[in-house]
Amino acid sequence: MHNSSLEKIIRRAMEEGEFDDLPGKGKPLQLDNNPYQDPEWRAAHHILKSSGFSLPWIEALREIENKLQEAQTALARSWGWYQAELSRVDGPSQNENEWNRAVKSFDEQITAINEEIRSYNLQAPNGRFQLLALNLEQEFERITQPEE
Repeated sequence: MHNSSLEKIIRRAMEEGEFDDLPGKGKPLQLDNNPYQDPEWRAAHHILKSSGFSLPWIEALREIENKLQEAQTALARSWGWYQAELSRVDGPSQNENEWNRAVKSFDEQITAINEEIRSYNLQAPNGRFQLLALNLEQEFERITQPEE
């Protein structure tokens, strides 16, 4: 049976009201139940989820994403300040020192995040959830180089 034939049959059944008496009609779908989840653990997982908890590897991923965002935001803020100061002041003296401190801090943050990524990859249940280590130069260029 072709896909279009099946669609016609379903559409005709809908028009004739064949699906009107299905349980849950007009209510939101309940997609919280995982059919592959061990039934003995379902209640425990529901309690944890409704209390705001999740799996440790998911929490680790969120923490990595937050730390990366914070590091990028701090460097972008310093970069903007540094560029504005360079256009106003003669000579890089103090501005250069502040910028170098910001770059060093960003380097340290990326190194620490990469350590967390390695730890996270050991926790992730499947290779498809693993993260690549961050490339410091690429992260730095993403912030300091204008996109064209």
